[in-house]
Amino acid sequence: MKNENLYNYILGIADNSLILGQRMGELCGHGPTLETDIACTNISLDLFGQVRSYFQYAAKIAGDGRTEDDIAMLRKERDYKNVLLSEQPNTNFAYTIGRQFLFDVYHLAFLTELQKSSDLTLSAIANKCVKEVSYHERFSLDWVKRLGDGTEESNQKMQEAINDLWTYTDELFHQTGADKAMVAEGVGVDVTKLKENYYKSVSELLEEARLKTPESKWFQKGGKQGIHTEHLGYLLADLQYMQRTYPNMEW
Repeated sequence: MKNENLYNYILGIADNSLILGQRMGELCGHGPTLETDIACTNISLDLFGQVRSYFQYAAKIAGDGRTEDDIAMLRKERDYKNVLLSEQPNTNFAYTIGRQFLFDVYHLAFLTELQKSSDLTLSAIANKCVKEVSYHERFSLDWVKRLGDGTEESNQKMQEAINDLWTYTDELFHQTGADKAMVAEGVGVDVTKLKENYYKSVSELLEEARLKTPESKWFQKGGKQGIHTEHLGYLLADLQYMQRTYPNMEW
């Protein structure tokens, strides 16, 4: 492949949206209220729309006949480069909102910087996506505040979710070889520069929601290298079912 670093860089971005979109899609028909159910489903659709743009570009770069669907559906578990945070299950609604919030704050900051990319295609995708993700952040933050500053039980559940998901946040700022190569070329975002402001913003927002910022300095990583938690395999079994059962099927 002529530009393997760019291809892998795009996968690293897109896989986060793909896997998180699948997780949010699981809530279709299971939200706590009809309005929230529809909102979560719309966020899932937004993320899948973003994935299409990224994978169409990745397929063009690969130039080996693969389509966006092939890249999305026909890779093995170790070939997915999403962060571990995005694949965590919908344990309860607090976990769903906590996962979305912790990712949204990062995602919005990332896309804001990606708009400055020297790669015009990535810059255009980021310019479109940032509008959607700004809504995602408002939605998840609103729910974090409602649950954190709600009843004693809702506060406890929201705090528990943040505490458990916190261990996956540091990986957002790790760089792969492809990341470093793209930053050097002016294409990619140096995520290490986003870290300090991310934790500062998250801590301030949690305080507004009467929640405590976890003090743990123990973090998990591996997703960007294709080393995932046990949850991803089950998620992919659902995501890939149709393509695996009926190979080469097209809509």
